[in-house]
Amino acid sequence: MTKILLIDDDPLITEPLSRTLRDYKYEVEVAGDGRKGLTRALENRPDIVVLDVMMPDMDGWEVCRSLRKQSGVPILMLTALGEEIDRILGLELGADDYLTKPFSSRELIARIKAMLRRVQLDRQIEPETVLSIGPVQLNLDKREVHKDGELLILRHKEFELLNLLMSRAGQVVNRADIFDLVWGTDWLGDTRTLDVHIRWLRSKIEENPKQPRLIHTVRGVGYKFVAG
Repeated sequence: MTKILLIDDDPLITEPLSRTLRDYKYEVEVAGDGRKGLTRALENRPDIVVLDVMMPDMDGWEVCRSLRKQSGVPILMLTALGEEIDRILGLELGADDYLTKPFSSRELIARIKAMLRRVQLDRQIEPETVLSIGPVQLNLDKREVHKDGELLILRHKEFELLNLLMSRAGQVVNRADIFDLVWGTDWLGDTRTLDVHIRWLRSKIEENPKQPRLIHTVRGVGYKFVAG
């Protein structure tokens, strides 16, 4: 049974959400504050973490940042904040998706199902395949990326995005194809998510992310990976 960890300090949210998720046959665990949530996420290894932003003591931003340093579990953030900068911050810290309150339970379930489908696809990668371009080596079997021999820590989406671009090195991959192949055709989120993930990926593999030599932007079309 799929395990979902819900981290939120408001029982008016956690109780109905828990009921809804259990109705859909998910196993649900609730943590009433950020510190407990972080501990349970690391100890109990849920399949998805649904994380509220606004919590006292340790807020969702801090939980997301700390969790992402130690785990690649998919994170869906819940926020009452409407500013674009807040949504982008969540993605930059490592969240895979976000929902702005108020939201419908149908939308929440759709997001969770889409995230789970992507995880399943990630696990079906053919083994024994290595891509080596310039200073970057990507191993599909081990799901590892090295740059100049140093292991890089990438999340699911970062790995899949880099895999796609490297597998088509020298070619421009348009934005629509990237969303279809990395996020899935049922992606419901903000299309600017791609730009955030590209920026995040560049921060890990480029010598100077502001002047990228490996991942090139082709304005109005998409992105291209080159040898550097």
